[in-house]
Amino acid sequence: MSELYQLSVKELSELLNSGEVSSEEVVKSSFEQIDKTEPKIEAFITLTEDKALQEAKAIDEAGRDASKPLAGVPIGIKDNIVTKGVLTTAASKMLYNFDPIYSATSVEKLEESGFISLGKLNLDEFAMGSATETSYFKKTKNAWNQDKVPGGSSGGSAASVAAGQVPAALGSDTGGSIRQPAAFNGVVGVKPTYGRISRYGLIAFSSSLDQIGPITRTVEDNALVLNAIAGHDPKDSTSSRRLTPDFTSLIGQDIKGMRIGVPKEYMGEGVHEDTKNAVKDAIKTFEKLGAIVEEVSLPHSKYGVEVYYIIASSEASSNLQRFDGIRYGYRSENVSNLEDVYINSRSEGFGEEVKRRIMLGTFSLSSGYYDAYFKKAGQVRTLIMNDFKEVFNNYDLLLGPVSPTVAFDFESSVDNPVTAYMRDILTIPVNLAGLPGMSLPGGFSEGMPIGIQLIGNHFEEEKMYQAAFAFEQATDFHKKQPVILGGRA
Repeated sequence: MSELYQLSVKELSELLNSGEVSSEEVVKSSFEQIDKTEPKIEAFITLTEDKALQEAKAIDEAGRDASKPLAGVPIGIKDNIVTKGVLTTAASKMLYNFDPIYSATSVEKLEESGFISLGKLNLDEFAMGSATETSYFKKTKNAWNQDKVPGGSSGGSAASVAAGQVPAALGSDTGGSIRQPAAFNGVVGVKPTYGRISRYGLIAFSSSLDQIGPITRTVEDNALVLNAIAGHDPKDSTSSRRLTPDFTSLIGQDIKGMRIGVPKEYMGEGVHEDTKNAVKDAIKTFEKLGAIVEEVSLPHSKYGVEVYYIIASSEASSNLQRFDGIRYGYRSENVSNLEDVYINSRSEGFGEEVKRRIMLGTFSLSSGYYDAYFKKAGQVRTLIMNDFKEVFNNYDLLLGPVSPTVAFDFESSVDNPVTAYMRDILTIPVNLAGLPGMSLPGGFSEGMPIGIQLIGNHFEEEKMYQAAFAFEQATDFHKKQPVILGGRA
């Protein structure tokens, strides 16, 4: 029998509800795996072992509640999602001592469902990066190969799930920050439709792009976690008022006749041959399952990276103005007047990547350049959205790669930020259009996982889970595990 830390959310739920194991046993098993693996992958910034064990005991003593089938299942939280009474740092020196007085709505929903948080997971500083290399605290390692990056910015969340520390984690996705690390670590990551999950309590990077989402080892687990955190929130003006469906409702149904488009722009120059072959093999699998797969075009996607970095940096420069050394967080001691407090606190508190994006965003919004950059980026964003709208008139889903390559070596992008930015080219258009997107295991290259991406129309996550589950059942990529979790890879 597998160890408890190797089991999925669904498997743990079944054992807990049958009384075969207790919540305390499950949580202890996860912390034992964390003790063994954390020195190798460094996924957590803060662990909350005493609090988690107390919550597990309380669940066991209260007895099983039929309305809370997932009660007692461990989970990890990305450290840019606010948690009452637990440090929330956004992986920045600026917030090294921030102890929030409230929790994000997504965290409150997890607690209402009975999930037990084991702690806060590492990320790129303020979610800016694609390798978890810009964290102030540590560099998280890939669960499959500790010489490789885990992806970013949700690198801690993805590596922790892949290593068996937790069966599920929350991440946030601004330009691919859930899907890319999920692909690099061979797990399932979903960026839901913009507005599906409340952003209340998510430390803002780019307000029109950010979205919280789940990372898990299986497709069904992912839908179960999304069920727990989705829904309208009056505290978030961008939260959708649509009724929240059961995201598992179509799982297990066949996909005969489903129409899937493959954007030709996603299979062009720069995408590694092994990645292209994985997508081609996925096309064959979907066709065997009865889907109709055809090539489509998203002609304005080629402008996605430029548009993204103007919009995201502009919104970041505005959102990060609140970190000024006065209200909370880091304050420089090297000051002689009020102006020094502002300048030195921000200079010393922010890392290089954050400063770079603040400068880029401030320039894009400045008088004389606004029309040429931010306004123009918004206009091109509309063209990108219209491309997707036109394609979804005829197709149910889109299929493509998540990243041009598998996980790369550490510091390979340090000298050239532009190269690093281009690695998000396949995920960024989804955020610009506010669509749901999923990364799921789709192959291997040189021993490292390859992720394939499914993109759905607005608020059609159920269809995405339906197709992904069918693919998962027809392949065995998700069954392979890294050595750190007991596999042979």
